Amino acid sequence: MKPLVISVVGPTAVGKSKLGVEIAKRFEGEVISGDSMQIYKSMDIGTAKVTEQEMQGIPHHLVDIKEPDESFSVAEFQNKVQSLIRTIGSRGKVPVIVGGTGLYIQATLYNFNFSEEKRDEQVIKRLEKEASEYGIEALYQRLQSVDPEQAEKVHPNNERRVLRALEVFETTGKVMSDYQKQQSNESPFRPVIIGLEMEREELYNRINRRVDQMVEQGLIAEVKRLYDKGYEHTQAMKAIGYKEFLPYFNGEYSLDRAVELLKRNSRRYAKRQYTYFRNKMNVRWYSISEQGYEEKFETILNDLAGMMK
Repeated sequence: MKPLVISVVGPTAVGKSKLGVEIAKRFEGEVISGDSMQIYKSMDIGTAKVTEQEMQGIPHHLVDIKEPDESFSVAEFQNKVQSLIRTIGSRGKVPVIVGGTGLYIQATLYNFNFSEEKRDEQVIKRLEKEASEYGIEALYQRLQSVDPEQAEKVHPNNERRVLRALEVFETTGKVMSDYQKQQSNESPFRPVIIGLEMEREELYNRINRRVDQMVEQGLIAEVKRLYDKGYEHTQAMKAIGYKEFLPYFNGEYSLDRAVELLKRNSRRYAKRQYTYFRNKMNVRWYSISEQGYEEKFETILNDLAGMMK
């Protein structure tokens, strides 16, 4: 029988981490972080990294495994998580993937086959130089012209993914969207995907409050420490929660503006997460509200018990 994997998905700030712990407690599970930013050390507040207290004694994997100047790709995530799924299962425990970027989760659960062709360093360096000279917006417009479908999935400011899509096109003659369509819909696992959703206004208010809490907890000092250590231009610092403060440190706009941009970008990210999981994966959705967490979680746990028989 294929290994069972439970995955908890949904927009940011909806309560996935708490549910993941409850599932692991009920079914003797271990949590695998599906968040591509919680892998970084010293990036705790801005990534809403689960605290030791919140873990409630449940083992959590893929947290604090990289330095902020190290890169991390979807292929590396896939390899690490698939290995963890098998290791946790071999101990008689249930792997519970919590959160994450839609593509990362989908690639892992459905075993996307990433190209093993050697990357062309000359093309990479040229594209990076063009991005530096002309701005990422110009390259995003180029991506829109050669692969509009992929451009729709990528945020215009996500330089790494924009350049990667252009690199694939220039080195293989094949657009990224076509490449992804060829991936298998068959999973090497038995995935049970639980999605949490929340009424939009309530979720957006929750996101805004969480940003305010992050600032109170010391987010600005956390980002400043990373900035002072020379991490400004790393992949990690392009993440929401960090990139918004770099222009503030450089004197380009006010702190109030940085905080407002963080709230706006977080709300937009939540919308993109929800759209991706809605359109790409077979998710069992549960609508939740701040007043009904305990009751809804009990419903989910009871449903899971039935699905796992």
